[in-house]
Amino acid sequence: MNDNKDLNLNQIESKPLKFYKGVGEKRAQLFEKLGVGSSDALLRYYPREYEDWSHCVSVDEARANAESGEICCIRATVSSQVRSVRLRGNRMLYSARAVDEEGRGFRVTFFNNSYIPKMLVQGSQYIFRGKLFVGSNGAEMTSPEFDAEDCSRIVPVYRATEGLPSRQIGKVVEQALEELPEELADPLPEAVRTKYQLCHIRYALKQIHFPDDNETLATARDRLVFEELLILQLGLLRLKGRKRGTAGLRITEDHTEEFWRLLPFEPTNAQRRAAADAIRDMSSDGQPMSRLLQGDVGSGKTAVAAAICHTAAKNGIQSALMAPTEILAEQHFQSFEKLSEPCGIRVGLLTGSMTAAQKRHIRELTALGMIDVLIGTHALISDGVEFASLGLVITDEQHRFGVNQRGALAAKGKNPHVLVMSATPIPRTLALIIYGDLDISVLDEMPKGRIPISTYFVDGGKRERAYNFVKKHVADGYQGYVICPLVEEGENSGEMKAAQSYAESLTEGYLSGCRVGLLHGRMKGTEKERVMQAFASGGLDVLVSTTVVEVGVNVPNAVIMIVENAERFGLSQLHQLRGRVGRGNVQSYCILISDATNDAAVSRLRIMCSTNDGFVIANEDLKQRGPGDFFGSRQHGLPDMKIADMMTDMHLFTAAQEAAKQILAKDPDLTEKENAGLSREVASLFSPDRAMN
Repeated sequence: MNDNKDLNLNQIESKPLKFYKGVGEKRAQLFEKLGVGSSDALLRYYPREYEDWSHCVSVDEARANAESGEICCIRATVSSQVRSVRLRGNRMLYSARAVDEEGRGFRVTFFNNSYIPKMLVQGSQYIFRGKLFVGSNGAEMTSPEFDAEDCSRIVPVYRATEGLPSRQIGKVVEQALEELPEELADPLPEAVRTKYQLCHIRYALKQIHFPDDNETLATARDRLVFEELLILQLGLLRLKGRKRGTAGLRITEDHTEEFWRLLPFEPTNAQRRAAADAIRDMSSDGQPMSRLLQGDVGSGKTAVAAAICHTAAKNGIQSALMAPTEILAEQHFQSFEKLSEPCGIRVGLLTGSMTAAQKRHIRELTALGMIDVLIGTHALISDGVEFASLGLVITDEQHRFGVNQRGALAAKGKNPHVLVMSATPIPRTLALIIYGDLDISVLDEMPKGRIPISTYFVDGGKRERAYNFVKKHVADGYQGYVICPLVEEGENSGEMKAAQSYAESLTEGYLSGCRVGLLHGRMKGTEKERVMQAFASGGLDVLVSTTVVEVGVNVPNAVIMIVENAERFGLSQLHQLRGRVGRGNVQSYCILISDATNDAAVSRLRIMCSTNDGFVIANEDLKQRGPGDFFGSRQHGLPDMKIADMMTDMHLFTAAQEAAKQILAKDPDLTEKENAGLSREVASLFSPDRAMN
């Protein structure tokens, strides 16, 4: 065993799951479906919840708590044979009587399970787990789970898939745990474990999967959450490690007031503050700016970015602004060019759809310093794009870019100032986690004259009235959106409106006579751009779309939106979608259509109707659904968290952040032997193929 003393979990030979007992080729494919292909991945496939079979109660205790609907465990002996009764509809009911250790009886019943007579043997003892109901016929458990083994323990429940139940996953996890070396090296240095009172990795893995009790489960979870957050923070801080140096270029004279006078409107106080924050950062002799500009849809982030670029250009500093879509890049280009060219500031555009000659011309001008502000898509980070004096890098809708893409743009300059912009309101605690040590500027005011969007929640019975309302606005010369959650029929069950077929039915039905376009994520990039351009230029009256329209299109003439099956979307996503309308000076509307009846869905939709404040909505979303919308790679390009929960683990985040800063202060490159495990974990988590593309 000593040969394994220095082996980290990531270094142990990864064993394909097909070689474990009870798996084989077919089950291994089911594991792959869950994203688990090997033993090391399996050990990090943590249970999603636990069933506590360790505490059994008597029938009397269970009866006393029956009204609360609590799940309980009762150890009891089956005292009768299983009886079967055929019910109407050809359903079968199986039932038996069971008696607890105090002699109190209750009935267990099961529907349409022909194996029950063989599984429940009269005279044998089982633990039954379920809800006990007390009615006129006495106490009863309907379809309880039961086990004849001594299962009086905490049982893990894994995210499963058809053909691969949780218990089967657990049996394979047990085998993988048995193969762990006794002297497994821990990625956390011993000094860190001691300081923060954390258990060893081997103990944590065993207890997170098969805890002895709730206390050992908490101990294991705290350790694994800490490790996960520490690795995340180390990775983020190292990505921002350029801040250890001084800015390559700095501003010596502030020209923002000159820019504000160019605007056809009066900037808000929030816009002025945000620009002043950035100019102050960029004027410092020390580290380069690293700032998040966060504002709700329509709060004026683009004007702030343009003001900062204006001052940078007046100081001989080039700026680069990267947007996630070509249409958004082109919109930024047109806005910047209109405002800046009269002042002698040269603005360029670089996108993937430009001809080779056009791209070459723009690259040449940029390299010679003849373009002050270069705006584009991912094309900005391609080989061959060079700057004469890049000092400011801006990413718009930054959650659409991976961490490596943002870093690649910054690498085009020497310690450039960095501004990231986000129209996704994020509660401050999550912003601190996602953006680490970025300074944060918040645009918490809307421009004067902006009319709040009127939002309504209606059921399907009012659908025709809703579409007549759309047609009325089209007849008045305006445009609208229809948002659907799916692309094609058959992707899911139920009555969800599929964009593709629904666009066709609308053209023939509710929206006959209107020019209807279709936009969805499966279309090629060029086709998407063509449709979006057609809508933006007024060539379409109504755009039927999935959520791909959530970011990037700015059509002031679009004043009405219908969201079908609105219960399928999270609050923050609904708010982002709604932000596609209300961008002009005309009253705009958002109609949420849903036949949902469950309290959580109805509550979400009513919140949407009650406020236009994205930060209020973001906090409500966080309360209702947890941080999934904010803290997944889908949203911002960071690796997924496997176990950390930002609703409950803020204290561990604070500790992990402190530890990360202390570790990097002593060992910035994680080259010390004690940090070798951390270095491997960081490299694995932030590898290029893990970042969002």
